[in-house]
Amino acid sequence: MPWNDKSGGGGGPWGGGGNQGPWGQGPKGPSGPQGSPPDLEDIIRRGQDRLRRALPGGGGASPAVFALIVAALVVLWAFKAIYTVQPDEVAVELRFGKPKAELSQPGLHFHWWPIETVETANIAEQLVDIGGGGATSGNTSGLMLTGDQNIVNVQFSVAYQVSDPKAYLFDVSDPEGMLQQVAESAMREAVGRRPAQDIFRDDRQGIAASVREIIQTTLDGYKAGLNVNAVSIEDAAPPREVADAFDEVQRAEQDEDKFVEQANQYSNQKLGQARGEAAQVREDAAAYKNRVVQEAEGEAQRFISVYDEYAKAPDVTRKRLYLETMEKVLKDSGKVIVEQGSGQGVVPYLPLPALQQKAPAPAPLGGTTGGNQ
Repeated sequence: MPWNDKSGGGGGPWGGGGNQGPWGQGPKGPSGPQGSPPDLEDIIRRGQDRLRRALPGGGGASPAVFALIVAALVVLWAFKAIYTVQPDEVAVELRFGKPKAELSQPGLHFHWWPIETVETANIAEQLVDIGGGGATSGNTSGLMLTGDQNIVNVQFSVAYQVSDPKAYLFDVSDPEGMLQQVAESAMREAVGRRPAQDIFRDDRQGIAASVREIIQTTLDGYKAGLNVNAVSIEDAAPPREVADAFDEVQRAEQDEDKFVEQANQYSNQKLGQARGEAAQVREDAAAYKNRVVQEAEGEAQRFISVYDEYAKAPDVTRKRLYLETMEKVLKDSGKVIVEQGSGQGVVPYLPLPALQQKAPAPAPLGGTTGGNQ
């Protein structure tokens, strides 16, 4: 028979009866009338009694206790009213939620708390990195479509600085998040207008300058109070899934550039040689022309001088010209000298060419006499 069975009257196994527990005590219900909530005034009264017992002097309104409470409140108010602005920050005081015109520079400042509050802004240059992930890593912010329908993974950074603390603190709810979204959108716009080769290596500086201009224009339109100092493209690469194919294309383009460079070198070499030979031919022609002209001018001058002498003495000049001409004609011919007035049957002559070839010693005078006989 169960221990809580009322019919037996014997109680449970540990004694007791009348719906009592094993230790002779039944469960207690809520105080007060059946089903009524606890007395709130009684709870408050017990809390006040405990507070009086905790305070010195039994919780009486003594001047020492009052002064202690006032001092604690003053210390708390002073702690809230005095604030410090760090060297790389500026602060804006708000009175009833409205910003004041002046800015608090770095140092120790005072404001009337709680009717005045303070908001601080970091004015040092900061850097935000965007992109650099991929489809496998789950971060697709760097994957962009180029103008020639290629996909590139762009990692870039934006260096910015707070230019208007009031606009930065109160005109935009999340300036950093908005800057990141605007920068990503601007980079997608700039990359989408250009071929992939520009973002890989050809025109990174131009793309960075265009992105900076777009970001700054957009932020000024939203009055974000931010100034973009620089945009730097850290890396631009194809996605990992197609990296091998892009590497093959890059190697082919490098080989093409190498072959073109070699062809240009060969062309420049041959062109230099041809130009050198052409210059030499021109110099030779000029020298030949100068020589021929000089010779012609000399011959003309000689003819003029001969003519002048001929005009002065025609007979003498004709005779001299005749003798000079005959000298040139008879210089290499065989010569025979025949003495005039010789007898018949005898041909007196002197073979000068044969004598010149043999070069004999001079003949005595008797020899000549014998020859004439």
